[in-house]
Amino acid sequence: MSFIYRQLTQAALDAAYNNRAHVPHFMQIVERFQAQSERARQTLKPRLDLAYGRDARQKLDFFPAAAKNAPLFVFIHGGYWQSLDNKPFSFMATPLNAAGIACAAMTYDLCPTISMTRLTQQIREGLLWLHAQAHELGFDADRIFVGGHSAGGHLATMMLLTDWTGYGAPADLVKGGLSISGLYELEPVRLAYVNEALKLDASEARALSPIHHLPHDAAALPPLLLAVGAAELPEFVRQQRDFASAARQRNWSVGEIELEQHNHFSVLETLASREVALFPRLARLIQTGSVL
Repeated sequence: MSFIYRQLTQAALDAAYNNRAHVPHFMQIVERFQAQSERARQTLKPRLDLAYGRDARQKLDFFPAAAKNAPLFVFIHGGYWQSLDNKPFSFMATPLNAAGIACAAMTYDLCPTISMTRLTQQIREGLLWLHAQAHELGFDADRIFVGGHSAGGHLATMMLLTDWTGYGAPADLVKGGLSISGLYELEPVRLAYVNEALKLDASEARALSPIHHLPHDAAALPPLLLAVGAAELPEFVRQQRDFASAARQRNWSVGEIELEQHNHFSVLETLASREVALFPRLARLIQTGSVL
């Protein structure tokens, strides 16, 4: 028997990262997202498909809060860096706006049309664009928070590890982050079926793995809230636990939640309600900077 990664054969590794096979009713959950998101776009007053860069899919939808100079939460969708866009995720703007928080949902170009390195840079360009457009859009440039789900969780975490001074921006451009069901070590992704579209080699996978870019002392990094469904595939739960442990060893202010009975898709529904555990933690992060 030939092990590919952590005592997993090729077939076992592929299964360990196949969320759709693990949740065969995932489309029912996605359809709920889509219906709620359509309502959000109809009832709120968004500015849709704003171009934040030169590439075809560098677009975002902006949902302003009622009051000017509100904080902003930027959401990055998942889809294994190779599918989906921002439209099914408008639903989270409803509770965010109700809590006085503006929301931007980003789309990006997909692998293999572009490399994951370029894709990650697109997200940086989006945050730089939003920071520059804060006055025009009516939110507080000094209170930008970023979050994402799955591949989007990976991208959000990479944003917190970015040296923004290298882009002529404030070092604290991002004040905090949320990663839901994120991926922090890309080597197993590189070795699994997912890489057919990503085309990662070992060097790029390491360069884009947050766990390999923790500074010796991470106390100055923005606070990060990590969330995963307790009913997710074990590799996703392990990745969060391993990353949280490594981050805390470097003094990063990291909070961690495992949401009981939630899978890789239903975990996002916890952001649709102000009453479920994850949303109050996110709101507290944005309002106070605390992940506790």
